[in-house]
Amino acid sequence: MARCLLLLLACSVFLAGCSSDAGRTASDKPRIALIMKSLANEFFATMAEGARQHQAVHADQYDLIINGIKDERDLNRQVALVDEMIALGVDAIVIAPADSKALVSVLRRAQQAGIVVVNIDNKLDDQIMAEVGVQIPFVGPDNRAGAKLVGDYLATHLQVGDQVGVLEGIRTAFNGQQRRLGFEDAMNQAGIKIVDSQSGQWEMDQANRIAAAMISERPQLKALLCANDSMALGAMAAVKAAGRTDQISVVGFDNISAIRQAIRDGAVLATADQYADQLAVFGIEYALQIVQGQAAPSDRETPVDLVTAESLSD
Repeated sequence: MARCLLLLLACSVFLAGCSSDAGRTASDKPRIALIMKSLANEFFATMAEGARQHQAVHADQYDLIINGIKDERDLNRQVALVDEMIALGVDAIVIAPADSKALVSVLRRAQQAGIVVVNIDNKLDDQIMAEVGVQIPFVGPDNRAGAKLVGDYLATHLQVGDQVGVLEGIRTAFNGQQRRLGFEDAMNQAGIKIVDSQSGQWEMDQANRIAAAMISERPQLKALLCANDSMALGAMAAVKAAGRTDQISVVGFDNISAIRQAIRDGAVLATADQYADQLAVFGIEYALQIVQGQAAPSDRETPVDLVTAESLSD
């Protein structure tokens, strides 16, 4: 039922974005295209809704077109969406790329067409951008630092030498790489052993299967560190199915509503909040500044904070 509701929200946000442009008459207002990853993921649905609400308050300042892909592996569709926005002649594209490398070339085409491009959430690969001669500013959190916050908190509930597993994101995604490194930083500092690390592709079901196998194969496992909250929900279900809720801790990253409730219930230990409802807004506001000549493109860091049962009770 929850997945169905998220899909309905995704569809409604997508249609709202399209309709905002369909009825547009000639004006001086810039058109901003927000291109998301999977709107079936609550984190990105929340991000898109935050952008929609911001545009509603600032409707006299800009028009907004919101698009998303079916799932976070649908790279071809995300590339096609950028091409569609180029053809439409938008003033700016704010994008959360599904892959840090695969989207660089099409975003270069957007810049060549005179479109301002701002990268949010998942940073584009610096080496690939240098190779194709493009500079795209990144607006988003320090994912490595955020993951280390979560890992450091987990370490206070473990002992030196304990065994843990990691559920990574898509391995070609910069934010996934950085979160894995942040988890490793925290575990290495605390003397805790990462005995398995696999990609759950950001997906709940795949993470559930991997976590179940880890739990079965490694009876000494004490925790699962998940690079996003969808995977943390899958891991949580696997821990519960194995009857080891009191023995294996789960942590995540994103602070979606289902995880907040799981933290309150004691089923998940912690997550990181990168303020999904504001992350696209940060990118949109910066894109508008660049379009209007009020700012030069450069990276901007946004907040990321630890979320625990204690912080939720404050």
